[in-house]
Amino acid sequence: DLFSALGDISRLKLIEYLSRGEACVSELAEFCGESQSTTSHRLKLLTATRIVQKRRDGKHIYYSLTDAHIANLIQNALHHIKEHK
Repeated sequence: DLFSALGDISRLKLIEYLSRGEACVSELAEFCGESQSTTSHRLKLLTATRIVQKRRDGKHIYYSLTDAHIANLIQNALHHIKEHK
C-alpha cells in the first residue's frame, strides 16, 4: 500500500511537502496548484493507508506524516534521484 500510494506524483508531492511539517488542506492545495477538493481526496487515500494522519483544531484539520520513517524514506529517495541525474 505504501509504495502504491507513493507511485502517484501528486500524492508524492503532498508527502514531500508534509515531510517539512504539518499543513492544512488550503496550504497543500496551493502548493500543488489544485483545488481543495482534489487535495482532500488525495489526503483521504493517504490517511487510509496510514501514511498521513490528521488533527482537528476547531474548524481546521491539519495533516502530517504518521512518523519519521516516511519522511526519511521520501528524503532518501529524492536525494538518490538528485545524485543520479
